[in-house]
Amino acid sequence: MYTQPYRTLWQDIMWYKGHDRMPVIHWGGWKETRERWIKEGLPEDADEREYFGAVAHWIFIGINIDLFPSFEEIVLEETEEYKVFRASDGVIQKQWKKSSNIPHFMEYTLKNSSDWAEYKNRLRPDGARIPGDLKEQIEKAESSNLPIAIETVPLMGWIRNWMGIENMTYLIYDEPDVFADMVDTLSNLSCWAIDQIIPKMKTRPDMGFGWEDICSKSGPFVSPSAFTRYVAPGYLKIRQKLEEYEVKILGVDSDGDVSALLKPWLDSGVNLLFPLEIGTWNADPMEVRKKYGRELRIVGGFNKLVLEKGKKEIDEEIERRVPLMKEGGYILMPDHLITPGVPLENYKYYLERVRRLKL
Repeated sequence: MYTQPYRTLWQDIMWYKGHDRMPVIHWGGWKETRERWIKEGLPEDADEREYFGAVAHWIFIGINIDLFPSFEEIVLEETEEYKVFRASDGVIQKQWKKSSNIPHFMEYTLKNSSDWAEYKNRLRPDGARIPGDLKEQIEKAESSNLPIAIETVPLMGWIRNWMGIENMTYLIYDEPDVFADMVDTLSNLSCWAIDQIIPKMKTRPDMGFGWEDICSKSGPFVSPSAFTRYVAPGYLKIRQKLEEYEVKILGVDSDGDVSALLKPWLDSGVNLLFPLEIGTWNADPMEVRKKYGRELRIVGGFNKLVLEKGKKEIDEEIERRVPLMKEGGYILMPDHLITPGVPLENYKYYLERVRRLKL
């Protein structure tokens, strides 16, 4: 079991207070990755973090910030291979059963501005959103020794999910005021949620953090100028709400080539990026640091595909990140879920190398 004071270490790294090691973090892998590892010696009933002597990257406290009430899930067709159903977000999708995959989105309930009122009505603050176990969530987080994150609402990621990329991009162009109202509605809900959680805590959380996934390997689904005009005000509102409680970090999780949005995000109060995928665009955490400075913190930035190769390649990938690890504001971990091509031996070697790092 990992017994080091990880939350204090995380804070020291993020605020450049001095540190001599990296946390040993296990985020997770694909279902097929675990199946492979079991064949290679991982006990079938193992808790992976306990087995690896690793920690989670952080722990969340959250309330229901999704559609409320959600749509009723309705199965439209089902075979041994797949299921077609309307999900709780109103999207009709086809989900294959026998392997990890992204569903095929077939039809959207939210297609254009005329459908927005139905969704907006499901995004209002409501005391019934507060879970009965919120006190237990807070106690668990505060005793976990993990960095604590307050879950924030995706300002574009959910709109993309609910409408699809094509419908969303047309809406931004044709009816930008409606799109801006969507972002404003989501940011208002996020601020309300923050107010329901932080006053009940004994200690300040370490950050607000939300998922987005609004970039592909070719870049973002929205231009930087449109982002600055319509989305940035929502981020600024959330950042200002966090700062009312002296919480100074706001993070986002977005895969793909995020380079065009780094400056707009930073200008709108986002100052932690996760996971910074290497991917097809060869992201470089050190170049990002040189360009944007210490205010933009980074978690990730280790090319997960290197883990499929061998010890030499793993060593080289670690060593080239050492200068940034020493500087601070950066925590090393693979840039996404561990792929099925990674042998258990390689992954254990990577974790042990991180464990032995002296900075």
